[in-house]
Amino acid sequence: MGAQLRVYKRRIRSVTATKKITKAMEMIAASRIVKAQRQVAASTPYATELTRAVTAVATGSTIKHPLTTEAEAPVRAAVLLVTSDRGLAGGYSSNAIKAADQLTERLRGEGKEVDSYIVGRKGVSYYGFRERKIVESWTGFTDNPTYADAKKVAAPLIAAVQQDTAEGGVDELHIVFTEFVSMLTQTPVQHRLLPLSLGEAADESAAKGEILPLFDFEPSAEDVLDALLPRYVESRIYNALLQAAASKHAATRRAMKSATDNAGDLIKSLSRLANAARQAEITQEISEIVGGASALADATAGSDK
Repeated sequence: MGAQLRVYKRRIRSVTATKKITKAMEMIAASRIVKAQRQVAASTPYATELTRAVTAVATGSTIKHPLTTEAEAPVRAAVLLVTSDRGLAGGYSSNAIKAADQLTERLRGEGKEVDSYIVGRKGVSYYGFRERKIVESWTGFTDNPTYADAKKVAAPLIAAVQQDTAEGGVDELHIVFTEFVSMLTQTPVQHRLLPLSLGEAADESAAKGEILPLFDFEPSAEDVLDALLPRYVESRIYNALLQAAASKHAATRRAMKSATDNAGDLIKSLSRLANAARQAEITQEISEIVGGASALADATAGSDK
């Protein structure tokens, strides 16, 4: 009985130590969410206005720019998947990977080849384990991305869009990331970054009561688009990285809170079992003492006779 009690106590100590770790991770994630939310809020207006400016330039000119013009028969698309470098975030990375798989299947169903670009060790490990081809990958900054990281990710993607498909270029650029909706809701989303859907952008502005401005272009509309569109891609990727970081911290906080609560419930259950084992041990000791005393009394009575 004493051995069983020692086992329960050892498990209680182990679970208590785990609970302290998960509680600390929950608090760290909660503190990081606030910073990530502020960064998302600060980057969104810039990305939105830059998209509006690019849309205005493209709709206000008659040129056919390769970054705003739909290919007549698109044959290849690039998909940028944003996952996490670390785990302990519930289904955060796996949900984004599932969304990317669905997008990939849809594009292939349309007869397009798909080039995969991955951000985050979880996505890289997933594709590597399944021996899927990755054109390029980036790791090490998913918890706290910077604009320099976004530029690093955007550079090869922009180059691929500008390159002819016969030489390995792509006709479309898609991004899959987890959008931060609230502390309780983070949703994997799919967006097509390029070619820019001018009709959707114009309809969105009209729905908000906005009127796209008219511009005169110097030196030319094509030069303006050449300058604006890389910034557009960088800003959109940066905003996606920030959204994904905020979502990851929220998912980690939720997962660690659940782990902490479960550890607390397990400690209570183990404590009850330990108390029951201790009570059984005490009862057995009392029974042995009483039995021994009774046997001694009987032996004494027998010798007196």
